[in-house]
Amino acid sequence: MKAALYRSKQLFEVTDIPKPEPGAGQVLIKVNRSAVCGTDVHAFMYDLAPSGSVLGHEFAGVISAVGPGVTRWKEDDRVVGGGGKWPVGEEPPTKSHPRYNYRTMGFSANTRTRGYAEYTVLDDWAPLPIPDGVPDEAAALTEPCSVAVHAVRRSSLRLGDTVGVFGAGPIGLLVAQAARAAGAQVIVSEPAPGRSDAAMAVGAMAVIDPFEQDPVERMVELTNGNGPDVVFDCAGLKNTLQQAFDAVRRAGQVVLVAVPWEPLPLLPAEWMAREIDFRSSWGGLPEDWKISLNLLANGKISASALMSDTSIITLDEIQEHFEALMSPTTQLQTVIRM
Repeated sequence: MKAALYRSKQLFEVTDIPKPEPGAGQVLIKVNRSAVCGTDVHAFMYDLAPSGSVLGHEFAGVISAVGPGVTRWKEDDRVVGGGGKWPVGEEPPTKSHPRYNYRTMGFSANTRTRGYAEYTVLDDWAPLPIPDGVPDEAAALTEPCSVAVHAVRRSSLRLGDTVGVFGAGPIGLLVAQAARAAGAQVIVSEPAPGRSDAAMAVGAMAVIDPFEQDPVERMVELTNGNGPDVVFDCAGLKNTLQQAFDAVRRAGQVVLVAVPWEPLPLLPAEWMAREIDFRSSWGGLPEDWKISLNLLANGKISASALMSDTSIITLDEIQEHFEALMSPTTQLQTVIRM
């Protein structure tokens, strides 16, 4: 079967590897669509993944075969590649390790074949069924959607609040939609025209170009001089976390959703007297995946708004697209058609 092997820093090799076989309690999934995640781009940029690994954890497909003892799935069931409730004792380290450090522990020596391949194997508890009416392209975004849903559910957002979102990449656009589904008005800061257009398309009340206007001043102005109730940093740039703290209202909350890989300068004296709460948010829990599938199914979250004419690529194009995503400009969501 065809797969994209991570070979070394900033290098994939698309080649044929043996097709995996499901063992007891496992299922073989034929991958139809696999979305590109920012964490995989970071692994590509900074050489974080083990050589020979097959990345990709945002995918949708069908059950191709079941291993001995599997009764909950049958061939041709449509599934997303995650979101199931893990058994006791098999919790991921991100949720169980008392001192988890993503920078040093995020990419282990595990070289299990994942979503950038035609087939992959999962334990039978791991996938979730795709609701009728949700196409594969949308279903492949269930995992990043769960990240957005988790961030909103971890926040202090209440019905009728105003939310600020820095960054309208895929996660920022999903956070904006999840916040609106929770009853918020959303203000977005994003300089790239394609992404700012997408933010307006998903219902932002205003989109600020930070190259043309000061996003902090404009967010404060749009909220009657108070600032948004909650601000989500979905960009993770050197200035956006400081801007989030500067913009949020007194006793408001800042939520870090992006994963900055470099130190960020902060000047707390400018905002700490407003007694701002701060939270980080990481990944999604099984209930966040299920909520995401429901939101995708009922149209409260639009996956098509994250797509452009160049969003769908083939596996053979993965190298050039990852190189482009190292310095993203106007790109929205990239999805690999297997």
